Amino acid sequence: MSTYSVTRSALIPAPAKDVFPLVNNFREWTKWSPWEAVDPALNRTYSGPESGVGAKYAWNGNRKAGAGNMEIIGSQEPENVNIRLEFTKPFPAVNPTTFTFVPEGTGTRVTWTMTGEHKGIGKVFGLFMNMDKMVGGDFEKGLASLGAAAASPKA
Repeated sequence: MSTYSVTRSALIPAPAKDVFPLVNNFREWTKWSPWEAVDPALNRTYSGPESGVGAKYAWNGNRKAGAGNMEIIGSQEPENVNIRLEFTKPFPAVNPTTFTFVPEGTGTRVTWTMTGEHKGIGKVFGLFMNMDKMVGGDFEKGLASLGAAAASPKA
């Protein structure tokens, strides 16, 4: 079995108490997620509690956005958020995803990690596609946007 892990980390110039809610509530992801803009007509559905354990988000979009769902399965404020990420299109996959928030100076070190395994068609795909190269840049963009969202004045 072939497994992979993609991790990126960034120092966000805001306290964890300001960054954590942007990840712990899927409705806030429109402010920073690198994938929210790939399909302007993206269909989003939220269910469960607004934030924390049990919060759910499903999306269905164009070929680039694909389809899938996420559920927060662990949430410890303001230290970490654990998400069960499931893609249904273009390739079915379940990717455990974790965000950790560690105070560093006057900011917060946010680390975003996604793990998975190459199975079925994904295994063949994994032979010539490097998941770190494929997704790592998106994580970097997302963390930069997360920093901007955390630093912007609250409405």
